[in-house]
Amino acid sequence: MSYHLIDLVQGLGTPRILVLGDLILDRYLWGNAERISQEAPVILLREEQQEIRLGGAANVANMLRGLSARVTMAGVVGNDRDGEDILQALAARGVDCSGILVDHTRPTTVKQRLIGHAQHRHPHQMLRIDRESREPLESLYATQLLDRVVSQISQHDAILISDYAKGVCTPEVLRRVIDVARDAGVPTLVDPAPTDDYRHYAGATAMTPNRTETGKATGMTLRTYDEAFAAGAKLVRQLGLERIFVTLDKDGIAVVRGDGSHEAFPTRQREVYDITGAGDMVLATIGLGAAARWEDADLARMANISGGLEVEQVGVVCLTREELVADLLHERSLNDQKLCPLPIVQRHLQSRKNLGQKVVFTNGCFDVLHIGHVSYLKQAAALGDCLVVAINTDDSVRRLGKAPDRPIFPEAQRAEMLAALECVDYVVLFDEDTPHNVLETLQPDVLVKGGTYTPEQIVGREVVLGYGGEVHALGERPGISTTNILARLRGEATILPLTKASDPVVRKAG
Repeated sequence: MSYHLIDLVQGLGTPRILVLGDLILDRYLWGNAERISQEAPVILLREEQQEIRLGGAANVANMLRGLSARVTMAGVVGNDRDGEDILQALAARGVDCSGILVDHTRPTTVKQRLIGHAQHRHPHQMLRIDRESREPLESLYATQLLDRVVSQISQHDAILISDYAKGVCTPEVLRRVIDVARDAGVPTLVDPAPTDDYRHYAGATAMTPNRTETGKATGMTLRTYDEAFAAGAKLVRQLGLERIFVTLDKDGIAVVRGDGSHEAFPTRQREVYDITGAGDMVLATIGLGAAARWEDADLARMANISGGLEVEQVGVVCLTREELVADLLHERSLNDQKLCPLPIVQRHLQSRKNLGQKVVFTNGCFDVLHIGHVSYLKQAAALGDCLVVAINTDDSVRRLGKAPDRPIFPEAQRAEMLAALECVDYVVLFDEDTPHNVLETLQPDVLVKGGTYTPEQIVGREVVLGYGGEVHALGERPGISTTNILARLRGEATILPLTKASDPVVRKAG
C-alpha cells in the first residue's frame, strides 16, 4: 500500500485550497532549565532564543504551503504587532492573504510557550500563556469576511475550516460558507472546535475531530474502534456528512461514511515529543488529498503518516512532500513491500535521488540463494543508501542456456527470497536477455556484480558509465556458486574444505 501512497503524493500537482478560521501566533521562548530559583520553588529558565511560528488556521495554511498547495487564507487579526507578524509570515510563505481582515475590536490571538531543556536532553514545554478574545465577530466584520470568502469559493479545489473557538467561525459565517461550497461542488472539511454542539457544521463534506472532541460532541466514550464507529455514525447521521475522520492519537483514525460503512486505520508506533500541531497537520493532509479527489482510505493512511511525523517534532513544524515520501519509503521497507513493477521502482528511485540517496543496482538469476549471494549483496548495499536487485524471469533464465532443469525455483519464489533479505530494498523482474532496459529506465548511481567478473566484463557497464554512474566488481566466496552447489546435489562433485571451513572448493567426484 505504501507504494500506492507514494504515487499519490508524487502526482498531487498544486491544488488551490481556501482556509477559513482562527489565526494564531505562536511565540516560543527556548531556554536552559538549569536550576531551581532561590526566590521560590520554581524552575529558573535561562533564555537562549525566541521564535515565532504560525498557529491555528494560519498554521494549516502554512502546512499546506509546505506541501506545495496554493493557499488563500481567510480570517481576522487584531490591529497590533502580532497581527502584522502573522500577515508578514504568511506572505513570506506565499499565502494569498486577501481574505484576512484587520479587526480593531480584538487582539490577535497569541500563545506563548516556554520550552526548556536540562543537561542537553530533549526540550519540553514548561508553560503556555494565552492572549485572546473568544467573542464572536461583530456583524460588520462577519459581513465583510463573507464578502471576501464567498466570491472565491468556486475558484478553489477544497475549503478547510479550522475552528479554534476564537470568534471567527460564527454559525452565520459557517452556514453561508458551507452552503455556497456545497452548491459549487467544492468539498468542505472541518476541524471542529471543542464544543458539544456541532449543528453549525451541518452539511460539510467531512470533519476531523479527535477522540476527546468526538466524545464531547456525542456524550460517548471512545476507547475502542467500535465505540469510535458508533460515535462517528451518530455525527454523520445528525449532520448530513459524507464521512468523518475520528482521529484516535496512538490508535490511528476511524473512518465512518454516510452509507453506514466504516473502517479502522491503525498507525505505527512513534516517539511522541509534542502533540502541538498534529491536528492541523491531519486537516492539511486530508484537505490536500480531498482537493485531489483521493479515496477516503488513502486520506486516512496519509493523515496517519503526517500526524505521526508531526508529533515526533517539538512545536509546530511544517512537513514537505519529500519528507512524507521518505517516511513512506521507510514504512514500505518495514512492511517488506519490495517486489514492485519497474515503473513504480523508477518513481520511487527518483524520490530517493531527490532526497540525496545513492542507488545501487545488481542483477542475476539468483536461482539457488546461497552465502555467496548474501555476502556480495551486503557489500553492494554498503555502497549506497538503497539496493535494487533485478532478477531474470523464468523464460529469461532458460534462454541463457543453463542446464535444462534451470531455474530450480520459479521467479516468484526467487523474488520472495531476495525480498526477505534486510539489505535489499527493491526486487524487480526483467524478461530481456540483458539488464540494459532496466538500467536505462532506473539509471542507478552504482552497478555492481559479484563473482569472478572484472568491471570490464559486467553486462550493462557501458549504459551506466554513459550517464556518469559507477561500476564495481565485488568479491566472491571461493568454491561457492550455484553451478557447484547444484553439481554437488546431483552427485557430480564433492566439496572439500580449504584451510577455513568458510572457504570450500569443488572437486569432481571420482
